Amino acid sequence: MRHFLLSACLLVLAFCTHAQTRVVVKGRMVDTTNAALPFTTVMLLTPKDSALVSYARADEKGAFEFKNVRRGTYLLKTSYTGYLPFQKEFTPGEAAVTDLGELTMKPISKELFEVVVKTAKAPLNIRGDTIEYNASSFKVPPGSTVEDLLRRLPGFQIEQDGSIRAQGQEVKRVTVDGKNFFGGDPKTATKNLGAETIDKIQVYNSKSEQSKATGIDDGKKEKTVNLALKEEYKRGGFGKIKAGVGTDERIDVRGNYNKFDDKQQFAVVGFGNNINQSGMSWDDRQDFYGSSAYRWDETDFGFGGGLTGNDGGNDGIIIQGGNVIIMNGGGGDRGFNNSYAGGLNYNYETKKKKFSSNYYYNQRRNWIDQISKRQSILADNEFETNTTSNEYTKNDNHRVQLRYEDNLDSLNTLILIANGTINNQTYTQGKQEENLRSGGRLTSQTTQDNRNTSQTINFSGSALYRHKFKQKGRSFAASATFNLNNGDADGQQKSDNEFFVPAETGALPPRQLNLLTDNTSRQNQIRTSLFYAQPVTKRIAWESFYNFGVRQDKVDRNVYDLEEGNRRNDTLSRYYTNQIMHNRLGTGFRYNYKGLNIGAGLAGIHMNISGRFATDQNASQFMNVDRSYTVVVPGVNMNIDLKNNRYLYMDYSGSVQQPSVRDLQPIIDYSNPLYITQGNPDLKPTVSHNAYAGFQYFNPSSFTRFFGNINYSYNVNQVVYSQTIDSLLITRTQPINLTGGQNYGTYLNFGFPLKKNKANIGVNSNINFGRSYTLINDVQNRTNNNRYNWGLNLELTPSENFTFYGNANWSYSLVKYSINTGQNQNIWNSSYSGQMNVKGPWELYFNATFNYNIYKNDRFGLDQNIPILNMAVYKLLGKNKKSEVRLSAYDVFRRNLGINQGASGNFFTQTQVQTITRYFMLSYTYNMRGIKANLRRNGGF
Repeated sequence: MRHFLLSACLLVLAFCTHAQTRVVVKGRMVDTTNAALPFTTVMLLTPKDSALVSYARADEKGAFEFKNVRRGTYLLKTSYTGYLPFQKEFTPGEAAVTDLGELTMKPISKELFEVVVKTAKAPLNIRGDTIEYNASSFKVPPGSTVEDLLRRLPGFQIEQDGSIRAQGQEVKRVTVDGKNFFGGDPKTATKNLGAETIDKIQVYNSKSEQSKATGIDDGKKEKTVNLALKEEYKRGGFGKIKAGVGTDERIDVRGNYNKFDDKQQFAVVGFGNNINQSGMSWDDRQDFYGSSAYRWDETDFGFGGGLTGNDGGNDGIIIQGGNVIIMNGGGGDRGFNNSYAGGLNYNYETKKKKFSSNYYYNQRRNWIDQISKRQSILADNEFETNTTSNEYTKNDNHRVQLRYEDNLDSLNTLILIANGTINNQTYTQGKQEENLRSGGRLTSQTTQDNRNTSQTINFSGSALYRHKFKQKGRSFAASATFNLNNGDADGQQKSDNEFFVPAETGALPPRQLNLLTDNTSRQNQIRTSLFYAQPVTKRIAWESFYNFGVRQDKVDRNVYDLEEGNRRNDTLSRYYTNQIMHNRLGTGFRYNYKGLNIGAGLAGIHMNISGRFATDQNASQFMNVDRSYTVVVPGVNMNIDLKNNRYLYMDYSGSVQQPSVRDLQPIIDYSNPLYITQGNPDLKPTVSHNAYAGFQYFNPSSFTRFFGNINYSYNVNQVVYSQTIDSLLITRTQPINLTGGQNYGTYLNFGFPLKKNKANIGVNSNINFGRSYTLINDVQNRTNNNRYNWGLNLELTPSENFTFYGNANWSYSLVKYSINTGQNQNIWNSSYSGQMNVKGPWELYFNATFNYNIYKNDRFGLDQNIPILNMAVYKLLGKNKKSEVRLSAYDVFRRNLGINQGASGNFFTQTQVQTITRYFMLSYTYNMRGIKANLRRNGGF
């Protein structure tokens, strides 16, 4: 008891001592007429270096208050639109509360423009829903990127994949001085521009792309970040060059050069390495398949996104969306990659005209050696597939993007867009695969050797015209798009197959295959869209839209059997033509008044799918397909601006998705004789019903954020993949339509500063319930996938000498099957990561990143713990610190196992891929800092 009382006394004494060293600072902002200045931005700075200590925002009466302020001397800085910045140096007295009284701000008059005001820069300014950060107030080590700078800004989050969140929302666009940088891709700008080039970072809500195109505010907002450059970097070139060599013959070379001015932007980026780093953020699938980065079919006028296409497809089972669990060990690209890429970006902008362009070249060589195990379930049993494979892929991709915008006059705007890609691919695969029944009984095995070369050429050209009538709110918009997709591929498929049990019915598949395939595909697509808005009253507008599209496909697939003297195989060969035509007409009303924006309408969609196919284009008899569908889908959306950075939104819409070309083709493919696929020309389009609602709140004075939503989707005639598995465990799949697949869930994100500008914490939660269907041996299987995720992140930035960013994520998934409940699974996935930066003596810097992933699945005895530690020490050299020498160590524990696990449909997979493990690298970086320009004041400031 004595020790307890002594401890209590010491705690009380410590608390009293602590309380005596802390005070409350308050005051009230007024103008020269003594009128209150509501919502003034107020900051406490250190007088020595103007470092930000704390910040607040005055209330509607102009009053502000800082609590728990350490005693000392401070500089009070305030800003308010239309008024001169105010500053006052003060030292709190002995009292517990320091009242600064009424502080007067002077309006900016014409005479005051002639006055040069010498004052400390404000670390941030808040104007409505726009926050402007002064980059120089947030210190980062020399040579840091914009991404490193954003990590230090209150209200920003950088996710593990490099995506950016501001005020709890994902940033959709990053501009440089208001202009797109490499197409507006967020990661390209933040990863390639240096932090020292930035003067200000502006965060605001911009209108949606459709609102910009039609001129009608639909209430939807996109979070946008603008990077304003320092004046000296607008007058000279700047950039960075890096070269590194490491153990195991590792090489990393990369660089960028930028030159900007008021009208023009020019940028060059490039890299080459064999350390599994792409260095760019464009999606690899686009590079491989040559997809256009800008697709008008995703932005047709009207609600719900219109009618979308599905031109892709995967070999084997296509995993249904919303019912997939993928757990990656170690991260990074799979296997071993040699990557080379380079790009050019040029923008030109005047008051009336905007031109942007970029060219990007990417070459990637990828080697994969992997071992995989798949457990598949049937109605009353299960079987196992073990595979060992080695693959080599080489991709060469060229891409060009052009955009021209001309404000012809105050009422008319014309936009022209062109995109083109050329992709060349070489692919080889060697694979050994075996199927085993329950108890480990070997049923069949195959050895395969597949080779393929292909070239894909894509072109997309679009035009948008918008006319604003003199009557306010009355507008017209029209768009037209032409897409061309051509592909040529040649491949050879060889396999030796062996079966160890007799077939119950039918003949055995060929024991040996040696096929040569020549495949030519052509696709043309034309799309047009019209939009008209007419005000009915000052608050209500009538909106109508019309979409038309026609897609024509032609596939000529010729397969030859090399074992029989190059004889054409009529079973596997197909000539196929297809046309999909759709018309969509919709109308609705929109109410917009004082932050309330409500739209409601109906759209009717008529689609016709017609095609013909035969074994050869010269065949005497063709099979025909001719089907028509009419669907009526509603659209309702509501966006409410509740003021003070609070938003409420709801949306419900229906959309229609065309079947993919691959799924429609009546082609049999048994390049893997144990897994045979066949298309289905009788597929219907998928109708999806989607609904979501959410609330967003951000407090710009405390930087507290909350973001939450709920969502629901239901699919009618969803394309799923029916499976028939025979006694030899040969799987035959065909796409079919099933109704009933659905997903619903919720997402929450909450964060706040533990100590302003020093420590921030955030928590998030994501709960999703998914249900999908497929047919297995004519028995319908329902897969329920319930997934629960929790996350925590901590950011510590006490000084420029030390920073720490930590993340923890926990995930639990329960997968249930209707046809074989004994295969139900419980999957746990936990990940912990941290990044630490420390500045030491003699300009030495230390950086370390640590990732620890834990994967568990009791059903299959999976229990993997994977720690990955990377470390680096570097030193800045030279008078201006333009040079950097860095020694890095990757995967210190040598534990990068390249493990992937996934569960979906009626199977669970586990794959282990050989990948890069521990290596050391020595690198040198040189920073080009630009040419400083002397600014002359010609009046004003």
